[in-house]
Amino acid sequence: MITLATLIERFGQAFLAQYGASALPSQRQALNAMKNCRSVLGPGMLAQCGDCGEQRVVPHSCGHRNCPHCQHFESQRWIERQTQALVPGSYFLITFTVPAELRTLVWQHQRLLYAASMECAWETLRTFSQNHRQLQGSAGAVAVLHTHSRKLDFHPHVHVAMPAAALDADKGLWRSLRKTSKGDGYLFNHKALAQVFRAKFLAAVAQVGLPLPPDAVPDAWVVDCKSVGDGQKALVYLGRYLYRGVIQEKDILRCENGRVTYRWRDSKTKKSAQRTVSGVEFLRLVLQHVLPKGFRRARNYGFLHPNSKRLIALLRLLVFKTCGKACARSAPATQTERPKLLCRCCGAVMAIVRRRILPVIAPPVQCNGEGFAAN
Repeated sequence: MITLATLIERFGQAFLAQYGASALPSQRQALNAMKNCRSVLGPGMLAQCGDCGEQRVVPHSCGHRNCPHCQHFESQRWIERQTQALVPGSYFLITFTVPAELRTLVWQHQRLLYAASMECAWETLRTFSQNHRQLQGSAGAVAVLHTHSRKLDFHPHVHVAMPAAALDADKGLWRSLRKTSKGDGYLFNHKALAQVFRAKFLAAVAQVGLPLPPDAVPDAWVVDCKSVGDGQKALVYLGRYLYRGVIQEKDILRCENGRVTYRWRDSKTKKSAQRTVSGVEFLRLVLQHVLPKGFRRARNYGFLHPNSKRLIALLRLLVFKTCGKACARSAPATQTERPKLLCRCCGAVMAIVRRRILPVIAPPVQCNGEGFAAN
């Protein structure tokens, strides 16, 4: 299997020579972190067995959320936390897509317009939830920003997992969507969602003083709204790309003659396809999806926001009255523990006693003019 670190080692310098001037500091950091992840060039940790005293040095993982080797445990923890906050009823996955005509503008002002797209998506859903004749209350949602298509092109869009329910705190009511002749597969009109999202996003762009591109902004934007059952599968889907980068190393098929071939799944045909690009272009495709430093890709809104403690307490009480104890999630479930490092000699758990041990790299040998090593 071809690793991402191998490709960075081979094409990293050429990438920096071509795109270094425009690369974000977070992208440079990701490049260096993934290159040295768990390698002899990176720092190590000293682990010691509590039973037999055996010691060994283990390599540090880089811990970068775009690294395909790291953050698996954090991804699982995030999914577990969100699953514990699921409420009774059907869930919907709503996707808000920024049109192609505005993607250059978004790329040039990532921090501002990534945040604007997430806030505008939530404000659109909050407005629709308050005006819905069955819901008429405060909504809750989990939003995750994705910037890539399956082909790894720049394609910013926001996924929102939202229960078809709302909380009316003033009247103390918990309202959920009743089944209609259309079943559980309908919540909001996707064309109406797209119109409101378009208006809010363009207003946000104007508010921060950014000029719109000379090409006409399209009238029709794309918003998809589909039922996803109880929400668990949607959260697993969102968590899959939250901490593990945009491509798995098993999908990197070949690296020949300075070109990289990788596999991707076509959403229209549902079949696997291949794409071959230069090594430098492959790194550009991967690194363009590294977000600005400190930007939160996943955000909770409404009554699912961690700071909404009073609303959460009221929600649990109302759900308990409506559905009984089986539907109430008043206490968090036990979360998965971090995997333990076991001793090779006795099998006991090892503890880390020292971190950030710098690698020992032999100095280059200096030769005199006659080809012998200098003393």
